[in-house]
Amino acid sequence: MKNPNKLSRRTFLTASAAGSVLTMDARSYGRVFGAAERLNVAYIGVGGIAGGQHIPQLQKLGAGCPAYADADSKRWGPAADRWSDAKGYTDYREMFDKHHKEFDAVMVGTPDHQHYPATVLAMSMGKHAYTQKPLTHTPWESRQLSIAQEKTKLATQMGNQGHATDGLRGTIDYIRSGAIGDLVEGHVWTNRPIWRQGMPVPKEAQKVPSNLDWEAWVGPAEMRPFHHDPADGWGGFYHPFNWRGFWDFGCGALGDMACHNLDPIYWALEPGYPTEIELMDGEAFGDAPMYVKNTTVRFRFPAKGDRPAFDLYWHDGGNKPERPEELPKGENLPDQGGLYIGTKGKLYAAGDSRNFPRLLPEAKHKEYGRPEQQIERSAEGHHKEWYLACTGEKPYDFPKCNFSYAAPFTEMVLLGCIAQRVGGKMEYDSKTMTFSDRDDATALITKEYREGWDFSL
Repeated sequence: MKNPNKLSRRTFLTASAAGSVLTMDARSYGRVFGAAERLNVAYIGVGGIAGGQHIPQLQKLGAGCPAYADADSKRWGPAADRWSDAKGYTDYREMFDKHHKEFDAVMVGTPDHQHYPATVLAMSMGKHAYTQKPLTHTPWESRQLSIAQEKTKLATQMGNQGHATDGLRGTIDYIRSGAIGDLVEGHVWTNRPIWRQGMPVPKEAQKVPSNLDWEAWVGPAEMRPFHHDPADGWGGFYHPFNWRGFWDFGCGALGDMACHNLDPIYWALEPGYPTEIELMDGEAFGDAPMYVKNTTVRFRFPAKGDRPAFDLYWHDGGNKPERPEELPKGENLPDQGGLYIGTKGKLYAAGDSRNFPRLLPEAKHKEYGRPEQQIERSAEGHHKEWYLACTGEKPYDFPKCNFSYAAPFTEMVLLGCIAQRVGGKMEYDSKTMTFSDRDDATALITKEYREGWDFSL
């Protein structure tokens, strides 16, 4: 595919460190939207989250769709049924080649390993981008999209929809208001994985069904034989769901849920990058192809201004923190939740990050009441924030989870994935994106891309 803006990944990494790439202002690409015009969006990934949320939400807002892409043509329905004149493709590179002048923005809802290539290709052509969480597959990719956001001034948003909810922002109100004092340690846990993980991978090849473009699905990852085994009820061994458990395609439980459930703390405290990451529980999976079934990972964030250093613990696969003694008798920790321990008390959220929290014990919660609002509520909602920025009705950085926030956040999350793979304690230097005395971990900051899938701005 012809891309006049493409640089090699090595050249881009060197140039970006010097601030010499992405010098065009992408506002020059933008259309002036009149009363008879509407935003045209191309969808990369049509089934799954796109069919359930992205497409219905954007159609309701009035967006059109000239083209869409999904490696599995059986999953085209959510777009094909709404826009009969739109053209479907199994390879999004072909869609860009033939239709890039017809759309203004993209929504990326692919497996994790395709997020960055699809997004950076779109941004290189001046397209606004909404990309599902986790924003990228490697920390290096996150850093590049942070640079891209700063230089292009495109409207961007990472798809962690809870970011716009009152419950999540209510958690920030408690933390920033000083209800629990300074955070000492935070614990977040999830019921994930709910897919295959930590098991042998079959090597025998099976026939690829005619509806699936296996070359396009594997994309930038190393090619492997297609295999299909629906015995677990989730469909194929890789496609359409079990890819999350594979290092080459997904980011495990951390990638699936941390961009939701760590969001309140990351937003409230704006801690930047951790200086220390440690696998506390669970075995490192090393060169195995899949994440293990359960882990606990600790992130150490340094002091910042008047805020002291704190530890943030991630638990998955059934791991949980100790039950706080302040919980009412008979109430146990659910399979998902957050517990934030400060110098003056504890804050507890049962369930996912969108749920309103409560102070512990219950008497303190009643006495304290609702804290003063610290974070503006979203009147528009997650999708509309991005839509309004794309059309120019709001500034390009109006979406609250734009890449200037989402990229550093995702980089932090993916450092945890590296800890899950290599094990032990690691010291991270965010300026050089390296780990002290851990060449095995530093090697995982980036990855090799299969020929034809290495895109840069």
